Amino acid sequence: MLRLFRYLKNYKRESILGPLGKLLEAIFELIIPLVMAKIIDVGISNADKPYIYKMGALLVGLGVLGLFASLFAQYFAAKAAVGFGTELRSDLYKHINTLSHSQIDRIGSSTLVTRMTVDINTAQTGVNMILRLFMRSPFIVIGALIMALTISVKLTLIFAIFTPIISAVIYFVTKKTVPMYRSIQKKLDRTTLITSENVSGVRVIRAFSRQENERERFKQSTDELSVTQTTAGRFSAIMSPLTYVLVNVAVILIIWYGGISVDTGEITQGEVIALVNYMSQILLSLIRVAEFIMLLTKSQASSVRILEILDKAPDLSDEGNTPVKDKPGGCAVKFNNVSFSYVSSERSTLENISFEAKRGETVGIIGSTGCGKSMLVNLIPRFYDVTDGQVLVDGNDVRDYPFEQLRGKIGIVPQKAVLFKGTIRENMQWRKADADDEEITNALEISQALDFVRLKPEGLDFELSQGGTNLSGGQRQRLTIARALVGNPEILILDDSASALDLATDARLRKALAQNTHGMTVFIVSQRVSAIRNADRILVLDDGKAVGIGTHDELMKNCSVYREICLSQLTLEEAQRNG
Repeated sequence: MLRLFRYLKNYKRESILGPLGKLLEAIFELIIPLVMAKIIDVGISNADKPYIYKMGALLVGLGVLGLFASLFAQYFAAKAAVGFGTELRSDLYKHINTLSHSQIDRIGSSTLVTRMTVDINTAQTGVNMILRLFMRSPFIVIGALIMALTISVKLTLIFAIFTPIISAVIYFVTKKTVPMYRSIQKKLDRTTLITSENVSGVRVIRAFSRQENERERFKQSTDELSVTQTTAGRFSAIMSPLTYVLVNVAVILIIWYGGISVDTGEITQGEVIALVNYMSQILLSLIRVAEFIMLLTKSQASSVRILEILDKAPDLSDEGNTPVKDKPGGCAVKFNNVSFSYVSSERSTLENISFEAKRGETVGIIGSTGCGKSMLVNLIPRFYDVTDGQVLVDGNDVRDYPFEQLRGKIGIVPQKAVLFKGTIRENMQWRKADADDEEITNALEISQALDFVRLKPEGLDFELSQGGTNLSGGQRQRLTIARALVGNPEILILDDSASALDLATDARLRKALAQNTHGMTVFIVSQRVSAIRNADRILVLDDGKAVGIGTHDELMKNCSVYREICLSQLTLEEAQRNG
């Protein structure tokens, strides 16, 4: 957790003033028993009311000063802790956004959400407690022992015996609970994962009537979490009664031997009361130390999980890359013997792919499910790095581009239509922040989305819900196509982006794209032959390999895989008919 303290660098003043306030509060607390002793030994013994009033006023004053010191400390400790959490959360969020797609896939989105929320909140609480208790509790324990020594060395032996025993009880409990709290964090991850899956897949669950199964799975996960938390709670619950029993035994012994010492004149009655108060202060401080250790343990477990993410170096980086110039005469996109395989996979997803796409050309990509179509187009914006070979954009290796320059050239429509909460206009301005309504309207018209947008009373100001769930699947797809077209990208990638459109709308979309994307290099990934048959060039993939490239007519003659796909969707006459 110490490594995370760097996020307090902008809160050095608060990090000093917070513990200082608690130190002052502790000093006032340690003085109070001595004042009480004076009231008993001088004021009450001599029936000196003015003295009692004066010392009573001093007690009230010490209490008020302690209150102000406590509020002072709480304010600055809270300010430092909240600032720590804010900076850590911002840094973690920023770092997650530098991780590659493959890294995020391996880590899992649910655990990233848990670490961004639960773990950072736990670490923030830990920092708050450190600033409030790190100095106060040990100072009270040591200070109370010293003050007791000034009253009676003999009776302080009781403190010296019982303080280590109480500490041993606290150590035993914390040692037992520490592994449990670590386990709780892992079980919480699983519960979060199940919850995330159920929320995102609620329609599928209902469609297959799997509600009971998912309830049982969730119940099993939460029961395991509950059992671990209950067990940890039981061990923690042992601590208070045990420590209170020990302290009360110590208090009894102090009163017993203190009474004998009063009879012999070694100490006064007020000093016995002061010793009892100091023993109580030690107990409360040790309990606070125990709570502090438990919370620190949770914070440590959370800190380790946060650092696991922060320590992951991005396996894709544009660090050191400077803007590059387009090479004259170069193709818009060129693949040179490109191969790709996932880190955890022994098989290649793509193998020795070579082809060129000229500026203004439309390239169709087709093949069976899982043959690597989406991966191939994901290599162009460098969402993944090739294992072998080169991907060139405008004559330059994509690895030489700064991400902003490379992806600024490309408009991407992913398989899953992703929209964000906000207005249609705000979603349309993702590629180009200053896009005006005319540009947006033009993009909506090309994507066949303008008609349904105009039917909305608010038009471009229509508020989309999270994920665009207040629109149909086809409407969402058309909006994502429009978003990619805003700003006229040099390269447009449509990754099976018309799967939710009816054939008539799909045909109008393809016609509009052909008429309005002059000079734009378009990649169309599709399972439908009708979507790519009129492309200038069609790339056929089979099990990660390019088995054919050419026009529709050429592939019908020369590529058995393409011919088989065509005849599975069209009659022979339809397949041979010109566009």
